[in-house]
Amino acid sequence: MCGAVTAELDGKRVDGDLPGRQGRLLFVRLVLARRRTVPRSELLAALWPHDAPASAESSLSALLSRLRRALGEERLEGRSDVRLVLPDDAWIDLEAATEALHRAESAVARGDWGGAWGPARVAQHVAARGFLPGEDAPWIDEQRRRVEELHVRALELAARACLGIGGTELDTAERAARTLIEQAPYREAGHRLLMEALDARGNGAEALLVYERLRTRLRDELGAAPSQATQALHRRLLGG
Repeated sequence: MCGAVTAELDGKRVDGDLPGRQGRLLFVRLVLARRRTVPRSELLAALWPHDAPASAESSLSALLSRLRRALGEERLEGRSDVRLVLPDDAWIDLEAATEALHRAESAVARGDWGGAWGPARVAQHVAARGFLPGEDAPWIDEQRRRVEELHVRALELAARACLGIGGTELDTAERAARTLIEQAPYREAGHRLLMEALDARGNGAEALLVYERLRTRLRDELGAAPSQATQALHRRLLGG
């Protein structure tokens, strides 16, 4: 569901059989809610979030019929309340990224940097594609914000894991930290991770410059100072 919408059933790509743009949106909405039945009213609001046409009910019925043909009758249950039925082993990128993020968080909490690296990178690369790019609706905007936050958290975990591993992964830690700062410029964790990565690579002066830029930005734009954790790292770097 992140990036271009694709779907495969029984080894065959079926996303080309989805009924147009609205069919793809309907499919994604049902995938997101696949653990429950979805009332028609919710599907109508998802497809026509502002001014639904008089023909909305019949258009939804037609879309559901075409979706049944594309996916198989057994995949869509119900008429007034609809539920998408997928195989038990169905792989959905957003679900996989969320689960990977939790595994990475647990591994980081244990100090298991190698165990955190893979799951963090999975979550990072899935979320980086964005949710339904170019589409606009309240439910899409809400889910997009969740994916963006997932991306930020994954970047933080990936950078932390790479710092813990060290060696050649320090370059990856620096890239992840810089991307994290771009995505969330006021999230101090990104600045601290970048400072640590630069210092570990022998670029202590550049690490201090990162702190100075953050301090100036917080002062000028928010009238605030860096957190105690960031100041403590700064003092440690100053002390060599």
